[in-house]
Formats: sequence, C-alpha cells, structure tokens
Amino acid sequence: MVKITFMGAGSTVFARNVLGDCMCSPALCESEIALYDIDAKRLEDSKIILDAINRNINGGKAAIKTYLGEENRREALRGADFVVNAIQVGGYEPCTVIDFEIPKKYGLRQTIADTLGIGGIMRGLRTIPVMEEFARDIEAVCPNAWLLNYTNPMAILSGYMQRYTKVKTIGLCHSVQVCSSTLLKELNMEDKLEGRTELIAGINHMAWLLKIHDKDGVDLYPEIRRRALEKNRAEKHNDMVRFEYINSLGYYCTESSEHNAEYNPLFIKSKYPEMIEEYQIPLDEYPRRCVSQIEGWEKERADILNDGKITHERSKEYASYIMEAIVTNTPYKIGGNVLNTGLIDNLPSDACVEVPCLVDGSGITPCHVGRLPAHLAAMNMTNINVQFLTIEAAVTKRREDIYHAAMLDPHTAAELNIRDIKAMCDELVQAHGEYMQMYR
Repeated sequence: MVKITFMGAGSTVFARNVLGDCMCSPALCESEIALYDIDAKRLEDSKIILDAINRNINGGKAAIKTYLGEENRREALRGADFVVNAIQVGGYEPCTVIDFEIPKKYGLRQTIADTLGIGGIMRGLRTIPVMEEFARDIEAVCPNAWLLNYTNPMAILSGYMQRYTKVKTIGLCHSVQVCSSTLLKELNMEDKLEGRTELIAGINHMAWLLKIHDKDGVDLYPEIRRRALEKNRAEKHNDMVRFEYINSLGYYCTESSEHNAEYNPLFIKSKYPEMIEEYQIPLDEYPRRCVSQIEGWEKERADILNDGKITHERSKEYASYIMEAIVTNTPYKIGGNVLNTGLIDNLPSDACVEVPCLVDGSGITPCHVGRLPAHLAAMNMTNINVQFLTIEAAVTKRREDIYHAAMLDPHTAAELNIRDIKAMCDELVQAHGEYMQMYR
C-alpha cells in the first residue's frame, strides 16, 4: 500500500485538491493518507472533507488518519512513500501582516511577498528551520520518500533541501501548467491551444516561455509579441507587467504580473507612483486575499461539504500524476524545481531551476535545456542571488547574512539605502519573535 503524508494538511482546499486527485487515481486510491498539522481545528476540517470525498468517489478505499502536533510528526512520516509539503510558518497573523506592515513604514511596498523581496526573505528564514526538522525526520523514518514541496518561497526552500539534506526533493508550482494557455486566451488566440508545443525553463515564478509553436510547427511568438504590445497600449488589464516583459525582454514568464511586479526594480517605484496605476499593480494584494479567505472560510467549508454530497474531479496539480507515474512506471512530463546539475548552462550549478522533467518508475529525471538568452539568465540571476543569500543566512544563522540578502534584493535595494535596510531587517526579526529567535 502506498503511503502519502501531507504536511500542513490544515491547508484544506489544497489538501482536498491533491489528495482528492489521488483518490481519483486507480494506482493511488487505496493509499494510506497521513494528515499532519499543528492546528487542531483546521486539521479536523480537512479530515471531515477528505473522509466525505473518500466515501463519495472512492468507496472508502483510502485509509485516512490525522496526526496533530510536533510530537506526532515522526509517526505521520513513518514509512511514507511520498510527502507533500504545504506548510505556512506563522500564518497570516502575525507573520504575513508583519512582513507587509514593517516594510511599509520604510516606504517599501509589496504585492504578494511570499517568494522574493523582503517578505519572501523573511518567509524563507522562518520556514527553513522547520524544513530542517522535517528533513531529519524523513531521513530517519522514510529515507526513500519523495518530498513534493509546494510551499513558498519555492526556490529558497527546495534549494535548501536539495543542497543541505539527503531528502529527494522536487519543487512544484501551479504556474507552469497554465502559462501558455493563459497567454493565448488573453490574446484571443484560443484556436492555437490544441496541439501546441512549448519549452519553459528558468527559475520558479520567473521561468521563461522560450518556445511556443502551433500544431503545424509554426512559431507563435511573432504574433504574440504584436498582440501583447497592442493590448498594453489599448487597454488596462491584470497582466500588464508580463506583457511589458514580452515587449522589453521578448519573452513571457510563468508567474502572474502581481508577483513579477515585485521581483525586479522596474515597476514599484516611489519616484514614479503613477506606474502603479499604469501597470495595474495590486499593492498589498496578498493580505487582501488572506482576509477574504479567512472571513469566507466557514461558508466555503459548508459549500464544499454540501451536506455531505461533496465530490471531486481530478485537477491539474502535478502531485498525483507524479506519484502515479513513479508507482506504475508510466512516463509523465512535468515542470519541476530541481538543482541545476548542468541543466541550464548559464546559471549556477547550485541554483534551484525550473525545467522540464521526466517522471517514471526510476524517479524524477530533469532534462537538459542549454543556455538561456543572456538577458533572461541575467534577470534570473538577480533573483538567484537573493535565494542563495537567504539560504546562506538560514544556514549560518547570522544577522549579517540577512542584511546581505536584503541588500541584494532588486526591489528592496532600488527603494532603500543600506542604513534603512539593516534597520528594517532588525525590526522584522524582532517582530517575528520565536519564529526567528535563532538569528543572532
């Protein structure tokens, strides 16, 4: 029997999607499922919803059990074949609020703050110590398990696990699967969706749509570039930053405009406040989403359960397809976040890169991509530098290394001087309290 352990199972909607997907797979539907969290209420919510899915679509074939608190974590992991990680250390309150409000005092505005920027740095620094504990447990009680990491900051956390632990780790993001389809739909090119081929590579949240051809092998980029420029000139819309990427860099990237607006020094600038409206940049977007989700959870929970009639259709999430491919030795292709073992020639070998990967009974095998266009590799490097330095700070536990990460962050450095960057970092570390007490 396959055992799947879900870390952070209180992320109920995501747990429902991934584990519901597993129940839709003949190869996984009889799995032992271990739900782990430190929040008893959310853990019970997830158990109720997953039990209902198990009954309604799976005939109760899966064996679902909950494990609450750190004292039960090793048992949750014992004997697991796959570990799905979806934790959020510190939650919306207090940590996400702190990550937005303190930088705002210094004049530093953010949109999502979970992947890069000062918010991404802080999230990485408080999550890596927990991931380090997970790694020790996995190495002890399920050393052959694959860790499927969905938690952000993706490249920082996956990169840490790949470089500093023995855990077989793949980082998974939602954005690769929908990158080209989103672009074609936004440009009214839906007729090119079927049979298209593409190549996507780079780093998480900034992987580049390097090639896209229609079913007849015709390069779609010339028409994409023409339409993207025309649309940005003609109307306001939610993807203006990435369309500006197409115009100025020549290529589209995987993650949304609200994310990419804060990954560089080009768009959120106090000297040019009009750019926020010009490019439709939603400052403080993530806190708004969190508040909405928290306020609407009980209704959403009731809607999901629907008087016990809940059902599920398999989603596009990679997790269940990866497990299925490994268990059945059936080849499957994904876009995964892996260590750059000669995959992208002009990015560092210890960077965590996002590239096509083949999954089968032998595991997950990344594919060689070659060289990125020089300016795209350079854009990636501005983010990789911060990822490296954040991992370094998490390993050394030195405050000075936190300063270095913040000083090299593109958006932070474009807005603040060194004195304010250091003061902001000190204030953030202090405000996060026990979550970052290890950083001296």
